[in-house]
Amino acid sequence: MIIERSDLRDTTRVFRNRTHAGEILAEMLEEFRGSDAIVLGIPAGGVPVAAEVARRLQLPLDVAVASKVLLPWTTEAGYGAVAFDGNVWINQEYVAHYGLSPATVEEGIARARAKVEQRVRRFRGDRPMPELRGRAVILIDDGLAAGSTLRAAISAVKKAGAGRIIVAVPTGHAHAVKSIAREVEALYCANIRSGLRFAVADAYENWTDVDEAEVDALLQELQSESDR
Repeated sequence: MIIERSDLRDTTRVFRNRTHAGEILAEMLEEFRGSDAIVLGIPAGGVPVAAEVARRLQLPLDVAVASKVLLPWTTEAGYGAVAFDGNVWINQEYVAHYGLSPATVEEGIARARAKVEQRVRRFRGDRPMPELRGRAVILIDDGLAAGSTLRAAISAVKKAGAGRIIVAVPTGHAHAVKSIAREVEALYCANIRSGLRFAVADAYENWTDVDEAEVDALLQELQSESDR
């Protein structure tokens, strides 16, 4: 099931920033307010969006660390991902298309796994992953292009026994949205766009990279609010 804002389809510069994107997603996810659902943001860019959703819907916030397996000649484009539980998803069509050797793929996976392990240590420390068995999980990222990181995160959450899995993204390419929606109970996407060219950043008026210190601060802020 795909839930979108039809008035925002195929438009750009929809959101002022990630916080504003979270505000719009929270409106779409209103049915989960005060429920037993948990919001999991994918670091780094997904956490500011997820934090706003969690804050507005009065839901707990945590992270689902996942990282792309990158093509050797770029720091952005990937052909797979590694999740927080070690789960690996690889797009074999991309591997064949780019002529990547098994050694190259293994090296890419190793780099992604190292990044995931570092982020898990930083964001979780000794704190265990929250219990997901039988629970509704809302997975949030700041956009959906190819969907590698979300695929890996979905697989990890499924293995953890989540009762319901909902994906929520501010913006997404129509093809990826349709594909990912088959893997979950529902996919909420405010701004679906089609066409040959797609960049997550085009949905935002203000787009900047999110560093790990900002993720730390948001997690600590939400935790402090929930303890009050």
